[in-house]
Amino acid sequence: MFLTASGLMVALALALVLWPLLRQAGRQTRRRGLIALAVLFILGLPLASTGLYEMVGNPAALNPAAAEQPLTLDQAITKIKAQLGHDSADPNLWTLLGQAYGAKNEPALAASAFEHALKYRPDDADLLVAWAQADSLAQPQHMIVGEARTRLERALAVDPTHQRGLWLLGISDFQLQHYSEAIATWTRLLKLLPPDSDVARGVAKQVELAAARGSLKLSHAQAQVLSAATAAGAPPPATAGSSAPRLIVKVSLAPQLTARLAADSVLFVYARNPSGPSIPLAVARLPASALPATVTLTDAMSMAPGMNLSSAQQVIVGARLSAQGQALAQAGDLEGSAGPVAVSRTQPISIVIDKVVRQ
Repeated sequence: MFLTASGLMVALALALVLWPLLRQAGRQTRRRGLIALAVLFILGLPLASTGLYEMVGNPAALNPAAAEQPLTLDQAITKIKAQLGHDSADPNLWTLLGQAYGAKNEPALAASAFEHALKYRPDDADLLVAWAQADSLAQPQHMIVGEARTRLERALAVDPTHQRGLWLLGISDFQLQHYSEAIATWTRLLKLLPPDSDVARGVAKQVELAAARGSLKLSHAQAQVLSAATAAGAPPPATAGSSAPRLIVKVSLAPQLTARLAADSVLFVYARNPSGPSIPLAVARLPASALPATVTLTDAMSMAPGMNLSSAQQVIVGARLSAQGQALAQAGDLEGSAGPVAVSRTQPISIVIDKVVRQ
């Protein structure tokens, strides 16, 4: 009961702390990253807080006579590993280890620990979602695909109301450009949330973004759910204006590489944060036959909620020709780049594809 109450109090505290931030983000709708991060924190952190309390908390501190100094995170990890040396079949210990590594921003180690826990609890929805989240954070572009997506779907088959699972599955849908599926997934999540809550309004904004990105019209039922979440003082959806970033990119192919261009190659034009994750903040996909091409990158071309041009001040702009049509760079691809450039730039950016990807 204590741990349950602690989790609820953490959720309440987060809501109170994030409220002014979400109001500010509502007034400045370009900052979708803040909204997406807040939603993930409120949906995911209470679960992790319970495990971390078990790990680094000190129940004995309730008794002043027995009070001790709480463990640091590194000390807790060492202690858990020592306990696993005596009982390596304890899924609770593996779960705590995964949560600790997640708190240290070591997602690959977190995923490995959750994998051990899943050997003993293969149908635990919380573990399946935790593994999928850790695995995606360990990927170069934070994609939720393959086994991570499979496990999210499995978790939701076990618990169709798992809110963090629905949030992450919607992100996966969005990353894969399955915008109608993202809308359906996040609408399921909205139905589980208080319609006048900050979290519901944050999810509603992502539904609006998916609809705009896919040029989709919401169904009557979806529109009703969305309306309930946006009616309670939420600002209207963002509209394109003069302040929205619009990077004009002119792409050409160096003459010496023309012979290496496959007929069915795909051209990717993208912008990424110079110091952040490698996932593009905006990306356009065109046939190679469009070269030389002029592309305008905007917030509507983001691959993940909250990670768009408006979330950065400067970007690296690149262009890549993929013979396999793969979003990730492959050996033999042709590429070129420019930058860093300010996202507020209005002059065209010229890129010459003049390099061969070596791996």
